[in-house]
Formats: sequence, structure tokens, C-alpha cells
Amino acid sequence: MDCVGLKSQYDEIAGEIKAALDRVLTSGWFILGQELASFEEEFAEYIGTQYAIGLNSGSDALLLAVKALGIGPGDEVLTVAHTYISSVDSIVRNGATPVFVDIDPETFCIDPAQIEDKITEKTKAILPVHLYGQPADMTPIMNIAKRHNLFVIEDACQAHGAKYKGEKVGGIGDIACFSFYPVKNLGAYGDGGMVVTNDDELAEKVKMLRNYGQPEKHRHVFVGVNSRLDEMQSAILSIKLKYLDPWNQSRHQVADWYNEYLNGSGLVTPVEKDYAEHVYHLYVVRCKNRDTVQQKLTKCGIHTQIHYPVPVHKQPAYQNLGFDLSLPATEQACREILSLPIHPCLTHDDVRAVADAIVTT
Repeated sequence: MDCVGLKSQYDEIAGEIKAALDRVLTSGWFILGQELASFEEEFAEYIGTQYAIGLNSGSDALLLAVKALGIGPGDEVLTVAHTYISSVDSIVRNGATPVFVDIDPETFCIDPAQIEDKITEKTKAILPVHLYGQPADMTPIMNIAKRHNLFVIEDACQAHGAKYKGEKVGGIGDIACFSFYPVKNLGAYGDGGMVVTNDDELAEKVKMLRNYGQPEKHRHVFVGVNSRLDEMQSAILSIKLKYLDPWNQSRHQVADWYNEYLNGSGLVTPVEKDYAEHVYHLYVVRCKNRDTVQQKLTKCGIHTQIHYPVPVHKQPAYQNLGFDLSLPATEQACREILSLPIHPCLTHDDVRAVADAIVTT
């Protein structure tokens, strides 16, 4: 069974995509053109921010967001170890130190109750991750940040369209980052990313950083990078943005079917908090016999994944930082989580087949 449904999704909008690509090819303009400018404006309006700056990946969005805030050597950023590694890479690649806070075992997001104990005089920011499409609990996070004069960087790379108390994630903190990796709820046909913010100075700095640190051609005021969302991906994403909300609604329907059919199965299904509108980038269950369940589903032709089996603080790349800490909720989650197939084109019968295979394992 197809886990992500990219082919089915493309078939739905193929005519529009081909027309958009033809428009770009005919124009002869491929970098920093009108397609990008239009998509940036549309995405900013969708999220509810003043600015959106297109980049070549979600990883670079995180990297440049941290850099634009002036965070570097000697600074600390609070975040989670249960996330894709780019969240933490963005801190380390800027020379700063990640400080890990354990997760809420129900939401898999940072536990606000454990944040203040980790704050020191070196702390400069909190980087919550809206993991799997579930918003982190932002009100206490923002209150803590205000009390301690800290920046808040939202990692919304898996949460396009998710809402917290009726407000789209990405527009709550000082700056936020999105990924357009193909399997995301809003995905390109290649890599892509976006930084959004309401801060004039941060927006201008990210724009310069993405283009070799240039405010204008041949004048470099920062040591920047080459990280620009290209015209083809911008045109594709502009089309797909129109479908994002209905696609998210379809994902939610799939999640509701799973919740119904897995009730009483012994699996712990995702929690949607009363403050949240989950967009189910992933449908992640917890099961004590995870590996056995996954193996049996594989034999039934049902592809599943584990996001993420090894927390960042236990990854070989980070052992030289000397992390010696216990994150019990994070480590238990890594032993139990399993991502079931979910995408907008999944049918009621598909979901029932997955659930039946689980129940009979």
C-alpha cells in the first residue's frame, strides 16, 4: 500500500502543473523571478504573516532563521531530541549549543512544564517543533520566552495549515520555518523551504543571507549562502497551495477512520488537543510490540515507517558534544512509535484494511 500518495496527487492536478511548468520554461527566467515573488506573497497571506522568504530547503530555512537572530558560539537554544535532525543541525551549524527538553508523551512536542528548568544565562531561544502536524502548546512557550527575553523559532516543517487556538502555526513566534520536501502536506517536486516572520529586519536579513549576503548585486554585507527557491518549484507550490486545506481535511478524515477502527486494538492513537487543529502529516501510533506489528504489516504489503527510531542526543554525529542526559518520554516514544500510511488519496477501504491487519496481528 502506498504510504504517501504522490502519484495519485499528481494525477489530480497534472494539467495545472504542466501548464505552470510550461509558463516558467517559456519565460526563460528561473531564479528570483515573479513566480517566487507571487508564491511568497500567497504563502505569507495563507499563514498570516507579513513576510515569507523562499529558500531551497526546510533545513536551510532553520539554519538561516537561527543565523538571522544572531545566535552563535556561546549561545544555547532549547529544543527537543524527538524530531528530524535538521531541527538540531540548524543550531549546531551556527556554532550554538542545543539543550534538550523532554516531550509531552501525548503530543510528542516539547513539554512546556520542563522548559524553565533548562534556561541559563546562555539561553537565547526556544525552538519548538510542531511534530507530525500537531501544534506544540505555544501559549506557555511564548509566556516563558517573554519572561526570559528569549526568541521563539517555530519549526513548522511538518505542520502546513495546522492551527493553534485558531491561529495558523508559523505566525506565533518571532520566526518560523517550513519545508516543501515532496512528502510534506504542501510538497514541491524537489527540495524547497520557507521562512516566515512579521519582523521587517529579520525578513530583510534572511533575504540577503539566502543570496550570498547581498542587498543588491555585487554588494555583500553578510557571509551568506546560495539558498533560493527556484521558479519551477514556486509555480508548482502556488498551484498546490490552493489544494492544501482540502487535502488537510482529507488527511483528518483518514485519521478519524483510523481512530474508529483502531479503538480497542491496544494501540495508542494520536491525541488532538483542544487547542489544536492537527493536520496529520503523519499518523503515528504507539504500540508496545512495535517491531512485531511492523513486520506483520510488511508481510501484508502495508508499508510503515518509524519517525524517529533514534533520538538526536543519541545520534553518533552528536556524541562529541558530550550529552549525558535522560529524556524518558523521548526514549520511550522512540521504542513504541509507528507511522501508518496516510495521505489525502487514501480510501476508507484502505484504512480498514490496515486496521484489520493490525487487529489480527
